[in-house]
Amino acid sequence: MKIVIIGAGSGFGSRLSIDIMSMESLRDATICLCDVHEERLKKITDYVRNTIEKYKLPTKVESSTDRTRLLPGADFVITSVSVGGGAYYGFPYNLEIEIPRKYGIEQTVGDTYSVGAAFRLMRTAPVQLQICRDMEKYCPDAYLLNHTNPMVGLTMIHSLASSIKNVGICHGVQHTSSEITKFIGLKDEDVTYKVAGINHLSWFLEYQRADTGEDLYPLLRQTLAHPSTDEQIEFLKNESVRVEVIRKFGYFPTESNVHDSEYMPYFRRNAELMKHYHLKPRDPVREALEVHEREWLRDGIDGEAQLTGELKKSSEYTSGIMDGIVTDRPFRFIGNVMNNGLITNLPSKLCVEVPCFADRHGINASVVGNLPTHLAGLNHANAVCVQLTVESILERNKEKAFYAVALDPNAASVVSLDNIRKMFDEMWEAEGDLLEWYWKDNVNERYALN
Repeated sequence: MKIVIIGAGSGFGSRLSIDIMSMESLRDATICLCDVHEERLKKITDYVRNTIEKYKLPTKVESSTDRTRLLPGADFVITSVSVGGGAYYGFPYNLEIEIPRKYGIEQTVGDTYSVGAAFRLMRTAPVQLQICRDMEKYCPDAYLLNHTNPMVGLTMIHSLASSIKNVGICHGVQHTSSEITKFIGLKDEDVTYKVAGINHLSWFLEYQRADTGEDLYPLLRQTLAHPSTDEQIEFLKNESVRVEVIRKFGYFPTESNVHDSEYMPYFRRNAELMKHYHLKPRDPVREALEVHEREWLRDGIDGEAQLTGELKKSSEYTSGIMDGIVTDRPFRFIGNVMNNGLITNLPSKLCVEVPCFADRHGINASVVGNLPTHLAGLNHANAVCVQLTVESILERNKEKAFYAVALDPNAASVVSLDNIRKMFDEMWEAEGDLLEWYWKDNVNERYALN
């Protein structure tokens, strides 16, 4: 079995490599690591190789800065890439945060549904399409497992513009569930849930005890109304946006407080609202990745040996999906796939996040039916912006990208239409060559995948 990780120098490269080695069914795989940053690629390769040697595993490791050397014969291709610079530091991320801020738009993350996210999608899509084209040539039967944001737009690009089997994978659902279970005094294994919506703004439609099927929403609402511990009181502060959403709309959303505050017009319009919801203006974007953020970037004693990883599986879905496909043991997860009638009151040509399972037949998505209408409305406001950005990319239509930015709920609540146009033009100019594919036939291969 051959598993290629493109963007191995990201935060996912080491984590997913350890997950692969932790699964008995995947241990004899060849892990192929790809990153354009040569120094990081060497360090992550040493880290994986030393982990293999420490645990005396049959896993093999290869690495290259050229993905076309690694893709032939691949069974799975994992992508976690940032185009043009670091995902959350330096250029161009800094301009996607700071230029909107000049016009009064506060973003903390800017990677999913926002002004910044629209430009992130536009600069990322051409490289993701290049990867799909290479897969069509070198490993047409492989599965593309994508961890890159913006998840919804990129899954749509993969599905509408290529023949590659793909699924978008996020950890927002399981992380949110862990936060809720801790808040109400339970453990992860005590609960089961049904989640559907769009990535980073999905909804816990059902939240139940795993053994009895008891509805846990009453306990959650009771604990929200009457917190009894310091930890629960701190949760109310740290999750003030999502607490407000469940109080006003009846359901708890996925991802995080700062993420979800960007997707609706209620929380970031002015300083008073942000203070009320404990949302701080973000610090200036840092210029570089710090060594402590990646264990494998740190040298061992006297810099002579790389650290090795602990053979412990994370909560990421990726290895479970591969195990399900390889062994035919169904693996249940919440995945990002094209709608095609799965959520009947959201657009059919939209990527949705729904219950899925993986087995030898591939990725199988579950039909959810209608979301509660008000939840579909909150999703639809962001879905339209993503659809317009995807149409802009596939049609090379710059004006549709402007429409997407102009309709963004957070931006529209703060900035006049005239200033949105000025902001859009300023950001377009600042992105420079990263958007040159809009007017050139061939995308320049120099884009960074790091």
